[in-house]
Amino acid sequence: MAADRLSLVTGHLTSTFPAGLLADQTAIITGAGQGIGAATALLFAKEGARVVVADLDETKAREVAAAITAAGGKAVAVAGDIMLQATIDAVVNAAVQLGEGKIHHIVNNAGFTWDGVIHKTTDKQWDMIMDLHTKAPFRLVRAAAPYFRVKDGEPRSITNVSSTSGIHGNAGQANYATAKMGILGLTKTIAKEWGPSFGVRCNAVAFGSVTTRLTAEKESGAFAEVGGEKIALGIPKAQQRGAEGFAMVPLRRAGTANEAAMSILMLASPLSAYVSGHCLEVTGGAGI
Repeated sequence: MAADRLSLVTGHLTSTFPAGLLADQTAIITGAGQGIGAATALLFAKEGARVVVADLDETKAREVAAAITAAGGKAVAVAGDIMLQATIDAVVNAAVQLGEGKIHHIVNNAGFTWDGVIHKTTDKQWDMIMDLHTKAPFRLVRAAAPYFRVKDGEPRSITNVSSTSGIHGNAGQANYATAKMGILGLTKTIAKEWGPSFGVRCNAVAFGSVTTRLTAEKESGAFAEVGGEKIALGIPKAQQRGAEGFAMVPLRRAGTANEAAMSILMLASPLSAYVSGHCLEVTGGAGI
């Protein structure tokens, strides 16, 4: 177990999982091997959900699933590139098996950035980020449609992870900002299509600065490897925010992965039973 990766989100766990807000419900969480995704998987499990931990990194996915099962929860890890249909099919099939024929929640969290100023951004950079943040969530939702377009009276929700970059734009992130705005359109469309007849709620959460590998120092060497391409992650040290960099954030700090995950749990839970088609900005107050 890589305790350093999970310690920030497991400290609140007890030896057993209570019935919880998501008792006996099944959830798919993509990008759940670390960061916000791992925190979300653990919180969902603590609230009684059966969790499919989907991630590109098999080792990390298995570690999160093992942490859940060790605490008395139910989880299964599925590794693979979520941009591939084969991975999407494997994730949905695993959820159906884990949930005994039912899926209740999807959290489209998987993602990373591949930044570049507009005049230097390549087609490959553009296409990969668009595929990862818009096409992959769409294809996962489409594949899971038979388990959401049902009338059994049980709760169904989809939560898409967006970003303040998608709302306001961000220099050096033309691809990412466009994709994260695109997921908001998908969110509202799902809410309008699947809400009336099936009661499916679909919301988005737009994070501001949250401490993850995407906001860590780029010099630390974190990278994502997709299709043989190594993509450096993080923000160059020279561009990192100091304490003064949070002057426009009323809470004067970055959020934690667990705080980000709690907002996702809130949107998926009965606490948000009459919330749909909404984008929740989780920013520490930035932008008000």
